[in-house]
Amino acid sequence: MRFGRTYEEFEVGAVYRHWPGKTVTEYDNHLFCLLTMNHHPVHLDDNYAATTDHGRNLVVGNYVYSLLIGMSVPDVSGKAIANLEVESLRHVAPTFHGDTLYGETTVLDKRRSASKEDRGIVRVETRGHKQDGTLVCVFRRRVMVPTAVYLKERGEEPGRPVPLA
Repeated sequence: MRFGRTYEEFEVGAVYRHWPGKTVTEYDNHLFCLLTMNHHPVHLDDNYAATTDHGRNLVVGNYVYSLLIGMSVPDVSGKAIANLEVESLRHVAPTFHGDTLYGETTVLDKRRSASKEDRGIVRVETRGHKQDGTLVCVFRRRVMVPTAVYLKERGEEPGRPVPLA
């Protein structure tokens, strides 16, 4: 199974469709809110949410963003040395309990690192859609990834133990 890419494997314009999607449950949303201390009632209180423009609980935006980042790891940042920057983040449409999110990432550009020749910086845009195709979230980020030389010198899977038997 592929887990991330080296600098050389990224092509500007390539689109990676992340699989599988994730259906967001009420539990997921409430747990994320509680873990991150976001107690806004629009995310947690059905009665309050019923009085808002959407009429029901909204899935907290940082959870939507976190899911999409996670979905992109095998295709984009699985070999990352560092996540350098989130350039922009837009929540375009609401996500509700029961919606299923799908993500895809486009490679916008890439360049060699100015300070270390064994790595490169890749700029990508990830877009998240609901099951009906509605765009819900878009973000752009920069990721530092290794070159093939970096992996040759350090190993493809550093820290992975060798089985004894």
